[in-house]
Amino acid sequence: MRRRLSIIGFLAGLAMLVSTLPAYAAPRTLVALGDSYGSGVGTFIYFPDGTSCYRSPFSYPAQIAAATGMSLTLAACSGATTSDVARQIPAVPNSTDYVTITVGGNDLGFAPVLSTCGLPGWLGNCNAAIDSGLAILNTTLPDRLDDVYSAVRSQATNAKVVVTGYPLLFNGTDCNVLTFFTGAEMARLNDATARLNAVIQERAKVAGFTFVPAASAFNGHAWCDPQPWINGLTISPNSFHPNISGHSAYARLVGPALFGTPTARSTATLAADQVRLPSVTSARGPARIQPPDLSSPAVARAAARAGVTNAELKRLRNAQRSGVSNAALDRLDAKITAKAAQRLDAR
Repeated sequence: MRRRLSIIGFLAGLAMLVSTLPAYAAPRTLVALGDSYGSGVGTFIYFPDGTSCYRSPFSYPAQIAAATGMSLTLAACSGATTSDVARQIPAVPNSTDYVTITVGGNDLGFAPVLSTCGLPGWLGNCNAAIDSGLAILNTTLPDRLDDVYSAVRSQATNAKVVVTGYPLLFNGTDCNVLTFFTGAEMARLNDATARLNAVIQERAKVAGFTFVPAASAFNGHAWCDPQPWINGLTISPNSFHPNISGHSAYARLVGPALFGTPTARSTATLAADQVRLPSVTSARGPARIQPPDLSSPAVARAAARAGVTNAELKRLRNAQRSGVSNAALDRLDAKITAKAAQRLDAR
């Protein structure tokens, strides 16, 4: 029933999108480059293309192509970094009319950072993981983006190119008992995303491309909001990616940026034989965000190294399994983490 409601919501969003998109006398071409946010991860519905890219007929590029009757090459791939996008660029015909790009998050360690920050405080160092990503953001990412954007322009000399930012994932609440995001950690993660968006916007402007921000449109639809457009921790690789409604929101943002003031065309959705799906994949594979398994022997060994007693670990596991509130779990985790640190200092 939940899946059916998601699809109904998508169709309603697509109808709204269609009313703002242009009609063309002859098919034009759209090429979508980038990572999982461009390929459609989070929708749970994917083309059977034989790759691990998780390309979806509900991705924002596919929704735009379906609504306008354009020919789509969906080259974006889950897990892609800027170097992977460089390998996608040969899929762009020189004569293509439009290009979309969503990339940058995986260069900073999107999945590893979220996986680390979702751990109990004594098990993962969230601040160190964020700092590592920000070091890349402040040093090498601008040049990487410049290289990708330059290669796109060289390949598609006359195309309209739209670069998208990322939404903020958190509203300050952790609503999953399997994760241990603190309020401070979520605030830092959102701030890091905002800083990433600022760098992407700056480099897109230098390249002469149009930047489309996503953060404000997703305001009120973060993970744990009443009507989230972002998945929480779920079946990999869908965790912390836009759901169908989120990809529809992207389509509503990107469509006008591509076409200006558009008019209606079609309500059709794309079938696998209506879209080109290149065989090139991400060198790293899809980004997978893993929940912490507090019952595993590896966690037990890590707890001992961190100064956490067996009794404390058992107490945390039991609290997690009993379904206590996330706030209560966070308080318990903070207390255990503080005591563990004191023990280590005393050694």
